[in-house]
Amino acid sequence: MKVNIVGKNITVTEAISDKIKKKLNVLNKYFIIDENDTANVLIRTYPTKQKIEITIPTKFAILRTEVADDDLYRAIDRAIDKLEDQIRRQKTRITKKNSHPLSEAFLDLELFDEEEVSDDEIVRTKSLVPELMSLDEAITKMELLGHDFFIYTDDETNKIAVVYRRHDGGYGLIETE
Repeated sequence: MKVNIVGKNITVTEAISDKIKKKLNVLNKYFIIDENDTANVLIRTYPTKQKIEITIPTKFAILRTEVADDDLYRAIDRAIDKLEDQIRRQKTRITKKNSHPLSEAFLDLELFDEEEVSDDEIVRTKSLVPELMSLDEAITKMELLGHDFFIYTDDETNKIAVVYRRHDGGYGLIETE
């Protein structure tokens, strides 16, 4: 796996780079990572904390985590732990439901700077083509991405649907007519 490390307000040293690459190699025990897969790592420093964002698009799903901590090395360790937990949780879920392999991810990855923006200003526009999949696959992809909602084409109705995480627990489904 290729590792692309970008630092914002920090110089990425050889020690930081080696630590991240060594930790990412731990993920090989869960599934085979293709040589062409690229892990995108963004490190940001703020006056009071260090923030690390890791995104790994694989042929099965997009793995993503974001961790902030006072210590950068502790943030790296926590980020890898979160990725491991995410993989284990989804792998167990797929095994329990005995579902088919996840379809190809359709989201384009974009790293962008978080600038100060007023509440009513549109800061990002994204277009997508919802893939045909089951509700269980959509929930799994939403969980892997760490999003609160997911847009897809339902394989039973062939209509666009949105699944979302409810604040009181569980999931909601919005179907179009």
